[in-house]
Amino acid sequence: METINTSFIQKIKKKFGFTEEDKLLRLFRNKNGIEVGGPSSIFSTEIPLYKVIKSLDGCNFSNNTVWEGVIKKGLNYNYYQNKIGYQYINEASNLKETASNKYDFLLASHCLEHCANPLKTIKEWLRVIKPKAYLLLILPDKEYTFDHKRETTSFEHLIEDYKDDIDEEDLTHLEEILLLHDLSMDTPAGDLINFNQRSLNNYHNRCLHHHVFDFRLLKQIFKYFEIKIKYERLMVPYHQIIVGQKINLQIPL
Repeated sequence: METINTSFIQKIKKKFGFTEEDKLLRLFRNKNGIEVGGPSSIFSTEIPLYKVIKSLDGCNFSNNTVWEGVIKKGLNYNYYQNKIGYQYINEASNLKETASNKYDFLLASHCLEHCANPLKTIKEWLRVIKPKAYLLLILPDKEYTFDHKRETTSFEHLIEDYKDDIDEEDLTHLEEILLLHDLSMDTPAGDLINFNQRSLNNYHNRCLHHHVFDFRLLKQIFKYFEIKIKYERLMVPYHQIIVGQKINLQIPL
């Protein structure tokens, strides 16, 4: 029996756009979107969305963040080479300057875990994207990060947070985080004393992971909002990637 040349097959798939990456990029090619908590290097490298999209605006919670340093509102969201979009300064859960049904897609890489009220946040993200637009989320896999000792958050807990209108000043999970956070995997946090001080100041730095996500929880969230899953993948070392399409025009909650 003739042996199949796996390398040759992979080359053919890549040439004709049959790879998983191609399927993902096709959803965003030549479209206009917004990114919350960016720019993100993963969209220039492992998932080169920045290269294929038409335009991208950005939103960050403050004009000075741990990740981006000083940023300024206006037409200066430089996300890829000579591509520039509008930089908003708003909470992830309150994109108050953005019109409803405006964008073809929304990106959020390693952002949702920093939000105290995930369901409120996703509801807002769905508001600003068009019907049949795409939502791409990337969240850390706890097994390969400093959250590996923590339990995955339950969907019921997220519902309660929404009903209680939890805001970004919330420190409900601080005791759990201080006890179970693996500082050996989080060098920038320093020792326990420094980590405690930084955590108490979370409203200003947003470094805490309020909740812990896995694909099961993400699928429960997408099902609740009637978001149709179009793509899911675990990318090494710790990226849980999920893409969904907005179907329901009447957003729950």
